[in-house]
Amino acid sequence: MIFDATDRKLLHLLQTDSKQTNKALSHQLNLSVTAVYERIRKLEKSGIIKQYVALVDKSKVEKDFVAFCHVKLVQHSQDYVVKFEREVKKLNEVLECYHLSGDYDYLLKVLVKDMKAFREFMVEKLTKIDHIGSTHSMFMINEVKHTTAITL
Repeated sequence: MIFDATDRKLLHLLQTDSKQTNKALSHQLNLSVTAVYERIRKLEKSGIIKQYVALVDKSKVEKDFVAFCHVKLVQHSQDYVVKFEREVKKLNEVLECYHLSGDYDYLLKVLVKDMKAFREFMVEKLTKIDHIGSTHSMFMINEVKHTTAITL
């Protein structure tokens, strides 16, 4: 799909605040409400806009201990990879999981209450997944930048 300047600005506005009304967006884009509605529907139908979410302040829900875990599987067979990915998707503490090249096979972003909860997560959940050879964890000291917006 080809974006014009208006689509880019519309996506920027929606990524900044997706609760804006079509009327408010139409004023900012100098378009009719109907034109804004049609553009949004086109972006949704094409899969460019996947979903709308509420971003929760992790400190206000006592989930502000962030850990990054490298995971190495004992073997790279299709069965091991598929099983690990299926199991890690079930873990609510894992916000993000990436299959990587390099020394480790996966990078997980884990969100829990504190170090005690992280240890419990590691012992009771993550390391119970079959075929994990090793893990290496790092903990966030300070969040310097966090965004969900993609610049177009």
